[in-house]
Amino acid sequence: MDPPRPLPTRARTARSLRSALALTAVLVTLAAVPAAAEQSGGTHGGDARHCASSARLKVPGAERQVNSCLAELTTAGTVSSGHTDPADWAGLTPAGLTTPRGVPGIQIDGYFPDTSATNTNHGWKHDAQFVIRLPDRWNGGLVVAGTPGVREQYANDRAIGDWVLSQGYAFASTDKGNTGAAFHRDGAEPGDAIAEWNDRVTQLTRAARTVVAQRYHRPPARTLATGMSNGGYLVRWQLENHPELYDGGVDWEGTLWRTKGPNLLDFLPPALRAYPLYAAGGEGAGRAHREMVAAGFPAGSEFLWPYHHQVYWDLTQRIYREELDPGYDGATEAGTPFCAPGTPACDADYAYATRPREVRAAVRKIALTGRIGKPLITVHGTLDVQLPISRDSDVYAKMVRGAGRDDLFRYYRVEGGTHVDSLVDTFPDKLRPLVPCHRSAFTAMAAWIDRGEQPPPSRTVPRPDAAQPAALLARCPLARQ
Repeated sequence: MDPPRPLPTRARTARSLRSALALTAVLVTLAAVPAAAEQSGGTHGGDARHCASSARLKVPGAERQVNSCLAELTTAGTVSSGHTDPADWAGLTPAGLTTPRGVPGIQIDGYFPDTSATNTNHGWKHDAQFVIRLPDRWNGGLVVAGTPGVREQYANDRAIGDWVLSQGYAFASTDKGNTGAAFHRDGAEPGDAIAEWNDRVTQLTRAARTVVAQRYHRPPARTLATGMSNGGYLVRWQLENHPELYDGGVDWEGTLWRTKGPNLLDFLPPALRAYPLYAAGGEGAGRAHREMVAAGFPAGSEFLWPYHHQVYWDLTQRIYREELDPGYDGATEAGTPFCAPGTPACDADYAYATRPREVRAAVRKIALTGRIGKPLITVHGTLDVQLPISRDSDVYAKMVRGAGRDDLFRYYRVEGGTHVDSLVDTFPDKLRPLVPCHRSAFTAMAAWIDRGEQPPPSRTVPRPDAAQPAALLARCPLARQ
């Protein structure tokens, strides 16, 4: 990924609905889905009986929708039929991840009313886009997800959507209402473009539950929220604020926002200051390393630091700081990429604790409390250096306990897991993918909800000895063996 260029002068557009969150900063330019998706009611390999009910399905509140009958709802078919965008999920999964197939059904693409236009999928140039997939062989459940990072609605298709569809779940995902590196332009006030993502997940959950009832003639027996990174944050927020809509959730390394910290505006600036000194070697390298570890980046994760410094840390700090504290750099939008400490308004010098109370008020709009109202399972890798586990899920677990909700919570620290599973292909001897752990957690959550089977106690899941990605993808036992 090329170093980000300075963004143009800030221009926030007012809008009626609150605006939302993003993080995992693998930012990809997304191609429009081919025109095949525009064929409302098209069969794309389905027969007449298969498609008979598709035309009557109406998404409540949608400004536009396109219903398609598909012979394959997983990416084994949607890539060629034009009903997904591979660029949207690029870099999130290991190369060896298998693709389920044999899931015919109905896909609905569309959007809710919105005033921003960062999402160009389908050539619509309209935000608040969603996708709903309804398999012919339904298990009675619905899975709803918001996307990681600042990606669009298909970002979960490989890591989450394919598998839950193969298990018989209906699946719905939203772009969260604004996308891309300039997401912070949305909303009238700081924090609005983060808060909308929560509202859009709530909106889609309500709408998808109605569509499921239309399609299968009964409401879902269970509704689960799930997602990674920013999507995991959205799971936490939904179970804290709208537990009535869900039966449970699986949080995959969710972003932590707390008014008093820790949050990413605490731990990213120290990394931007210390890492260049550490990488340069010499007299100051030892102290810089200690500063990195003190900021939350664990010893043993050093092999991941060069990539994250180049791709993640700088961009993530600047665009989220711009969203929550635009006054820090005055008229400049989202700071100066890779600026040296001491440069005026450099994000490497940013100190969240010293910023005006208005900044904490913006964070308060999106802050988590730990007061979950339905069962939640969190999985997080111990070598995550985008959202270091000691500054994120370790803290959230304490928040849940402090709120007296520990009976609703299980937390699995996955030894050797990192923020994006694609890095396992580069470092198979050091990392393990989280996708099998997410699937194990999801299976445990379903048993918890359906049969009252308590999941294994919270623990650190050891990394298996196998050094090949194919072996690491095989399983992730949450219980002690």
